[in-house]
Amino acid sequence: MAMRLGLSLPQMRQYDIGRDVPDVARAAEQTGYESLWVFERILFPEPATQGLYGIPGLPWPDHYRSVADPLVTLTLAAAATERARLGTSVLVAPLHLPFQLARALASLDAASGGRVVAGLGTGWSLDEYRAAAVAPFAQRGKVLDELIDVCRTVWGPDPVAYKGSLTTIAPSVVGPKPKRPIPILLPATSPRARRRLVDKADGWMPVGMGAEALATQWEQLRELAAERGRKEPVQSVLRVNTRHTGTAYTGPDRSPFQGSVEQIAEDLFAHAEVGLEEILIDLQGDARDAEELKDLAAEVYAAARAAGV
Repeated sequence: MAMRLGLSLPQMRQYDIGRDVPDVARAAEQTGYESLWVFERILFPEPATQGLYGIPGLPWPDHYRSVADPLVTLTLAAAATERARLGTSVLVAPLHLPFQLARALASLDAASGGRVVAGLGTGWSLDEYRAAAVAPFAQRGKVLDELIDVCRTVWGPDPVAYKGSLTTIAPSVVGPKPKRPIPILLPATSPRARRRLVDKADGWMPVGMGAEALATQWEQLRELAAERGRKEPVQSVLRVNTRHTGTAYTGPDRSPFQGSVEQIAEDLFAHAEVGLEEILIDLQGDARDAEELKDLAAEVYAAARAAGV
């Protein structure tokens, strides 16, 4: 069986969100993509307190200057499609009040017929935390834990009741409920985060880092799941951030998923061999507009399938 392929929706400033999101979503579903994805970036600090991903000196990319709200984007895509799963990769948990986010995801799942996948993370931007977080950066792991617990509670049977550091729910009826249990996926890049994933989440959402490193981490995660007595299989979606240059790029410092369509497909194949279930392909950054994004997405899909992905 071929690996599932997903596509990131257009959220950046070169796109007309109201027009282009439904257009790209429909085209992606018709092409064969089985899922549609959004990410979260709420501001562009000038000057930035820290480098991109917390790496000193690494500049923020210009396309982060305007990123559409992820749940609004998914709602537009949900209304324009019928089958594709609708995922977040990822929502920065501490930027959201747990109860409100749980209700929003449940409503979207109910409206879309049970197609939502909740990718959640803790984020890295101190500037975003200062602007919008519900708790300090040092408490980000605790916020994510509570958010997961609140989601499970709100999505479960009524009456709903919960008492936590951020959230208190008196016994209540809370609806609508999701059409089915919404899968929760986590990036889980540290030992503590991997334990959280094994104990509390449904699956893993790594970022493409090279096939060898990915295989090592996947094996370590499965070993940890066995050690902690997990019975359910760990779901998996690999996120790949591409850079389409239009030509082959084979320099010694080449990152995965950079170069021509054919080379991107080769890198996808190498990562697919690791054995994860799905690959989410983000192509929106290099495209000038929605028409170019649709064309590139169709080319990459065809090349990946031809390569055996």
